[in-house]
Amino acid sequence: MEHFSSNVFALLLLLISISLPSSEGTPAVGVNYGRVANNLPSATKVVQLLKSHGISQIKLYDADPAVLRALSGTGIKVVVTLPNEQLASASARPAFALSWVQRNVAAYYPSTLVHAIAVGNEVFVDPRNLTSYLVPAMQNIHAALVQLHLDGPVKISSPIALTALQSSYPPSAGAFRAELVEPVLRPMLELIRQSGSYLMVNAYPFFAYEANTDVISLDYALFRPNPGVLDPGTNHRYYSLFDAQIDAVFAALSALKYDDVKVVVSETGWPSKGDPKETGAGVNNAAAYNGNLINRVLSGNAGTPLRPTADLEVYIFALFNENQKPGPTSERNYGLFYPDEQKVYDVQFTFKGANGGGLRWEEDRGRHNKTGSSSSSSNNNNNNGGNVKGNGSGRLSERTTGETWCVANAAVGKKKLQAALDYACGEGGADCKEIQPGATCYDPNTVEAHASYAFNSYYQKKGRVAGTCDFLGAGYVVSQLPKIGNCALPTRY
Repeated sequence: MEHFSSNVFALLLLLISISLPSSEGTPAVGVNYGRVANNLPSATKVVQLLKSHGISQIKLYDADPAVLRALSGTGIKVVVTLPNEQLASASARPAFALSWVQRNVAAYYPSTLVHAIAVGNEVFVDPRNLTSYLVPAMQNIHAALVQLHLDGPVKISSPIALTALQSSYPPSAGAFRAELVEPVLRPMLELIRQSGSYLMVNAYPFFAYEANTDVISLDYALFRPNPGVLDPGTNHRYYSLFDAQIDAVFAALSALKYDDVKVVVSETGWPSKGDPKETGAGVNNAAAYNGNLINRVLSGNAGTPLRPTADLEVYIFALFNENQKPGPTSERNYGLFYPDEQKVYDVQFTFKGANGGGLRWEEDRGRHNKTGSSSSSSNNNNNNGGNVKGNGSGRLSERTTGETWCVANAAVGKKKLQAALDYACGEGGADCKEIQPGATCYDPNTVEAHASYAFNSYYQKKGRVAGTCDFLGAGYVVSQLPKIGNCALPTRY
């Protein structure tokens, strides 16, 4: 049976996907550097903070000279933004667009690695009705880049909110709003395609969860193990709300015949604090969402059900809590850091430099925080596939003292499960006799179910030592007895 080939090469490929340096075409995580606050550190200190935490890409909401100068020579990639207030001028006057690019890009490049220009931000929802200016402004900015011979290294785009979609559920029914398609979206996508750029999308599962807590589970929103949600249009099962949102965008692009256009998630995040009515806002949930997403992207598992090989580039919102942002409490509490440069929550970042780059987050699901409350707000983190049942407490960082089991995390996809299964039953030495044809635990005959049996065998044989149920994210620990069909997983070998 192919499950049991000793495919060490496949596992090595997974390891390589983590250790390769960040570059074009490989997964990357950046951070949005917003500055709607009166108490933030200087640009020089911010750059030191970025470097100390291995943050190698940032996105600005303007082109502040102090920030661009501070970034010079650091190797940190930066996206600059032409603010919405300047769209009309850039749209009507090619000379203005050229001057803007000269002053805000050419003057700093290549010492400061400006690699993209965001022309406006969420223009379609701006109350000033600026939509008609967007495409002409993008065209003039791109023409300026061409004139200055910067159109190769510097791309143009414009972040759109998910409100640009007419429909987003199920993901396969994703479609753009009809009134935007011909006058704006199609010419914008054509420019993006012709210039080799990408569509920027701002996606916030928090908003969807907070508005629909009766039908959306928190585990589904936070990338935690869950039963998944089936899309009847494609028969794809979704294990995260983020995937469902991004695939709705991919479906909308496909409907317009722009399947080849890459998507960059220009904003996503979760607030660490909110008003009482903002269900789900909180420190633990923010740590879980951002941490799980960062881990997933940097491990090379950034594809979605509709585009499984996509290497999504993601920008977390935001670097700091911003005390002058209007709106509900959550708006001022998306930061990874306080203005004094201390972390908002206990997330560990490891700078891998040339061996990894970007952010890495060491997740601590299932252990209690300093106040004694669990980092999971749900006791029903059910496994997400393969008919394996059990309450998941996540990966444990220390040797466990009670009975625990290791099961497969179907959210990583069958390819990675198969590679990890091959390793466990091959070089890993797991006892896989019971999942061979005709044996007690062969049914259900799925990669998820067989992987759970093999992972657990390996985990138990290794004495449930920390890290032996990781399999590069393909496994996680549960504290209630799982079952594969009629087969219970043993606790001793």
